[in-house]
Amino acid sequence: MAEREVKSVSGIPFLIVLLGVIGLIAFGVVSRMVTPVAIIIAVPIVIFLIAGLYKVEPNQSAVLSLFGKYIGTVRANGLRFNNPFYTKKKVSFRVRNFESGRLKVNELDGSPIEIAAIVVWEVSDSAEAVFNVDDYESFVQIQSESAIRAMATSYPYDQNEDGQISLRSHPAEISERLRAEIQDRLAQAGINVIESRISHLAYSPEIAQAMLQRQQAGAIIAARQKIVEGAVGMVEMALDELSQKGVVELDNERRAAMVSNLLVVLCSDRATQPVVNTGSLYQ
Repeated sequence: MAEREVKSVSGIPFLIVLLGVIGLIAFGVVSRMVTPVAIIIAVPIVIFLIAGLYKVEPNQSAVLSLFGKYIGTVRANGLRFNNPFYTKKKVSFRVRNFESGRLKVNELDGSPIEIAAIVVWEVSDSAEAVFNVDDYESFVQIQSESAIRAMATSYPYDQNEDGQISLRSHPAEISERLRAEIQDRLAQAGINVIESRISHLAYSPEIAQAMLQRQQAGAIIAARQKIVEGAVGMVEMALDELSQKGVVELDNERRAAMVSNLLVVLCSDRATQPVVNTGSLYQ
């Protein structure tokens, strides 16, 4: 079912007629000039006018139906008038948003995490929103949480290898994937998802400490790799400089000892304490 727009008549003239009829009835009752027949005729006219008048605010529409049949949607703003027998259901086209609850799911690697997201949405088709689903606002919230769960299980929390998309390291890609996932589920309800972003992401409390230690260990290993790579380069440069300038001639044994000492100095995470060998002074 797709939305189709129908015309409506401005309700101002009908409001003036309604006020005039009510005024005449009131004047006739007070002056005792009105007859029962006039009242019987005037009351249906008043009811007819009141039932046909309705108000449409900016960024709002009125979905009209007659005895269960969809007639059309009125988007013109202001006081409007249509067939009094039409059922008029108001639908807002304003942009709305909500934040999902913190959902506990297992990410791609099986670790339990907590995730929540903010979804910004609007109604794009009033007929589908009213007639395709029972309660489109509740439908948006439930289907959005279902899409968040499905998306979270498709990606790891952290990168396990270079180039891998993860929940924590690629917020833009994850947001776009989440928006597309929610849009697929809400398209049949005439809903347009404008934006969706993760608002909360963390490991579950029962494994948070263990995962923190894992992250710290990974950071330490990465730092050590950089230190070793730099130390090896510095040792190689020092040996080359000593050899080229002829400062000292080293045999293989002393060369190995020097390499060992330099690596200890450069790779140690504590300040080294030099030891001066003075034994030769007393020989």
